[in-house]
Amino acid sequence: MAHAALSSLMQTLEEIYHPHPSVTSLKERVSHLLDFLENSSEKRSSTITDLGRRITDAAYEGEDVIESYFSKQIFPKSRRKKLCAEFQNVIHHISAMKLIHKTIHEFEFILESVSKIKDGKAVEDLEPTKNFFSAVSSKFSSRKKTFMVGSNEDFIQIKDRLTGSSSKLETISIVGMGGIGKTTLARNLYDDSLIEYHFDTRAWVTVSQDYSVQEIVRDLLKSSGSVKDEFRNESTGKLCENLYKSLKGRRYLIVMDDVWDTKVWDDVKRFFPDEYNGSRIVLTSRLSEVALYENSISYVHHMNLLGLEESWNLLCIKVFGEESPPHELEGIGKKIAWNCKGLPLAIVVIGGLLSKGSSKTREYWEIIAENVTSTTSGTDDKIMEILSSSYDHLPHHLKSCFLYMGAFPEDQEIFLSQLTMLWVAEGFLKPLSPKSSEEVAEEYLNDLIDRSLVTVGRRNHLGKIKTCRIHDLLRDLCVKKAMEEKFLQVRASSDGRNSNRRVSIHRTHTGSCPSIHELTIRSLLYFTSNFSSGCLLSSFIASFRLLKVLDALPVLFYEFPFEIFKLVNLRYLAFAYMGKGMGKGKGKLPSSISNLQNLQTLIFRSKRYFYLPSDILKMPRLRHLILFSGGSLPCGPSGLQHNRIHSFSLQDLITLSRVENFKCTKEVIQIMPNLKRLGVHYILYNRTNWSSYGFSNFVYLEKLETLKCFFFIQFQSTFPRQVKFVFPLQLRKLTLRGCRISWNRMTMVGSLPKLEVLKLKHYSFEGPVWEPNDDEFVSLKYLQLEELDLIHWKANDTHFPSLQHLSLRYCKKLKEIPFDIGETPTLQKIDVYSCSCSAAESAILIQEEQQSLGNEGLQVRLDSVHDAVLNSLRQTTMNGRRNKYFWW
Repeated sequence: MAHAALSSLMQTLEEIYHPHPSVTSLKERVSHLLDFLENSSEKRSSTITDLGRRITDAAYEGEDVIESYFSKQIFPKSRRKKLCAEFQNVIHHISAMKLIHKTIHEFEFILESVSKIKDGKAVEDLEPTKNFFSAVSSKFSSRKKTFMVGSNEDFIQIKDRLTGSSSKLETISIVGMGGIGKTTLARNLYDDSLIEYHFDTRAWVTVSQDYSVQEIVRDLLKSSGSVKDEFRNESTGKLCENLYKSLKGRRYLIVMDDVWDTKVWDDVKRFFPDEYNGSRIVLTSRLSEVALYENSISYVHHMNLLGLEESWNLLCIKVFGEESPPHELEGIGKKIAWNCKGLPLAIVVIGGLLSKGSSKTREYWEIIAENVTSTTSGTDDKIMEILSSSYDHLPHHLKSCFLYMGAFPEDQEIFLSQLTMLWVAEGFLKPLSPKSSEEVAEEYLNDLIDRSLVTVGRRNHLGKIKTCRIHDLLRDLCVKKAMEEKFLQVRASSDGRNSNRRVSIHRTHTGSCPSIHELTIRSLLYFTSNFSSGCLLSSFIASFRLLKVLDALPVLFYEFPFEIFKLVNLRYLAFAYMGKGMGKGKGKLPSSISNLQNLQTLIFRSKRYFYLPSDILKMPRLRHLILFSGGSLPCGPSGLQHNRIHSFSLQDLITLSRVENFKCTKEVIQIMPNLKRLGVHYILYNRTNWSSYGFSNFVYLEKLETLKCFFFIQFQSTFPRQVKFVFPLQLRKLTLRGCRISWNRMTMVGSLPKLEVLKLKHYSFEGPVWEPNDDEFVSLKYLQLEELDLIHWKANDTHFPSLQHLSLRYCKKLKEIPFDIGETPTLQKIDVYSCSCSAAESAILIQEEQQSLGNEGLQVRLDSVHDAVLNSLRQTTMNGRRNKYFWW
């Protein structure tokens, strides 16, 4: 992983404020090698492979030398500049100079080899514009429809079974080898408009090999829209009871994807009621024993490999879309398709490689055809060889990002926000002004999605990627390649020696203490949910003194892990403390946290509220501060003395989440002027003087795009009406709770020109009547009204000209949805959950009106608000057919 190693070293070098000339010289050589890798193709010759290994070893050695000296300089109350000054003195030490010069000489030798390689190659192989492996990301590619693989016969056969006349509960099993398209077929059926119309409620869960009944049931409730806030911490028994009740009386469709064990079915089948109303369950599995389990399965559908014509057609769809393939590529294209051995996943992945604009040449396709060859080995090896070809031809900057996906457990939904923070901490990203690291990360991910190496999981209300997934076989490829290149090691437990820079610990049932102490480890990630020996981990955590990434959020520390604050090279830290507070009253993080001057991301979870020390305001590289259990910043007069304001700086901070009683003073704005995402909680007491909290100063956070502001009342307090907000004009997402603002002051929100998402929860606004003003909410796309006392909402199609999705939850008093809202041309969805019967009826009437005008695109989702209303709406007809509405 030459590119990843050089990028990590460059990140370390760039963090030195006043580098020694030797360090500057090393940085220049690293920059030259990065340019070489990024602007040249990597043909699979032994020369390039050996050179890549040598680059990797030299980069790691240089990084070890520099970071080893930094790690020895732990000053409890030091500043970064002082640390760098000390480093200048240390580096003059003869042993350090020898090691630095050794690394420089190694890079000089490598650059000489690079020069020879350039002389021996054609110029076009090194030109960036001629590089047919260059990354071309597409902003809209992830919105493409999932490909239907094979003939339509598979789809039609199962669709007929799902909508057949049998009233008995039936279980349909789709079985076939990995990558053959079981999940894709099931997803296309699940999303089919007729299927949506036929079933009252639908739910999807991915089971995988390592499962728990609690997780399965919770995911089913969440997928069906039946999860309430009070369900989140329920026991398994209570969750199962809620699932049964949510399905009872409804025609439902359940999809259980990727089932590996018959025990799964035994564990959950009793929670699916059979009321002879035509409900269906679909299982997908690689194992015939699961598909044919006892007499529980009503129908088994075996998926077959594709033939030549089907393979070629699928490849054409992936590469050319609706366009016809060039005649000169047809012969070589069919050869590539045939060598994929009829496996849809392999065809789609290779298609992603061939779909790039600069890749649609016969010369390039011939190179791919040579790599994608049949072998005499087993099926799994054939598949892995085909998939490896796509990895081998990835641009260098994407290889490390792709292999990093192997660190996550199988079938895990990966949040883009977490992935981005990890990629940044690892040094994989190359920020391009004026783009932020987050924007670059999303481009990288979109490129991997374009190449069908990663799939989109969920999107947010604006259609942007929120989560992603990776297919089991592609994840296996990541793990295999990462081990081969000593990039990452994935373990089922924490025991054993290690020769990789990164270690990922997955679920273990042993509870054993880790025994990996190697100085070479830079990243340690825990994904085990039952590893509770935090005290044991704390006892030797300091041995990882060069660690950059420590994600130990599932590890429960019952004694505070002070040793963590000696890891001065950390860029990313996530941990949970489940013990008592350190001192009287509420807990307080130790001031030694400011030792972590390189820290970019701090994620902290505890079972109680924690104060943050004033020293945390002296961490200029901190980008994300996320407090799961709440915490307060030292932003009061005692924490921010005006004469010391110059010593505080959080200039890079862009995310501040779950901070309590946040005072938005001018001093705070000066300290953190680049905030983009802010989540604040206010606890109300009768004697609270809110005039000092600076709600009107939010307007001066000039880069703020997302704001969540929640108010909670304590001890029968009353809300002070004098609280007045002034929001920044660039705000795009706003969530308010408990503010109790009068509707006649809505202009302060409606006038925001860029606001796209608005969530009004639990009496954020109060009063019986809301009548929006004209020329407001011009950009609003998503509107959620939840737990409000609103009775009459007077609006028309001109008030929300860009609205796409309207969600109403727990608005018990609302009489109806404004009828003219349906005339909004952009409106696509209306959700009504646990509201009044009349509000549910108005949603159906709006849909009926739109259907009569030819607008079939508007979807309405309801819950069972009342039996009489439910029965009445089910009998409603229009043009001799049943309405198209869905039930939660």
